[in-house]
Amino acid sequence: MVGGRPRQFDPDAALDRALDVFWRQGYEGTALSDLTEAMGINRPSLYAAFGNKEELFGQVLDRYITGPGAYAAQALDRPTALEVAEALIHGAIELTAGPNTPRGCLLVSNVHACGPDTDSIRHEVIARRKAGTLALRHRLERARAEGDLPIDADPKALAHFVAAITDGIATQAANGCDVEDLRHIAELALRTWPTRIPTWAADLSRPIYRRRPVPAPTSYTNSKPSTRSNWLPTRTKPY
Repeated sequence: MVGGRPRQFDPDAALDRALDVFWRQGYEGTALSDLTEAMGINRPSLYAAFGNKEELFGQVLDRYITGPGAYAAQALDRPTALEVAEALIHGAIELTAGPNTPRGCLLVSNVHACGPDTDSIRHEVIARRKAGTLALRHRLERARAEGDLPIDADPKALAHFVAAITDGIATQAANGCDVEDLRHIAELALRTWPTRIPTWAADLSRPIYRRRPVPAPTSYTNSKPSTRSNWLPTRTKPY
């Protein structure tokens, strides 16, 4: 039996071109004709290799997360929580405003741009975004347990804080915000990051180190409420 006709295109290269189209135009803004033209294949070949448009988009999301967006998973391996946050926030700038990628974030744009007819796409994107935030939360919980974050730090809130900053950076990048301005935003955000209190500073907060009140003098010049002037002890003889 004669085998099927071999593919005349590189599936990986075609998927990268599909990623670029979806990134620039969004899911709803991309027609099948846009995809086949960019990928250099006809519709039957697209369906045979990748399935329908929705299935292709799912593969594009995988490509995006493990390709241009791989910095997010790699950031979780940084040694400190602050370095994790820095890698995520500055990585978002490079991803969404870099010279070699389209402006904005594929995940962020497709959360807001999908209508009722493509609700399944929106839910798929949201699920992937939530998975990323949850992974960051777990990393920050570990940092707190290891003493890298203050004991009263809230890993869940911090994970959402980082997500809010990176989403904002992606939106501003799509609006044409200058890279240096985005870096300034990152700097301002990271100034608020909670840091572990050094042991010596924590010791100073212990009761034995707290400033003791000045004892009241044993005698006064009058019985009026004490002020600095009548705090002085009564002189018994001239100096």
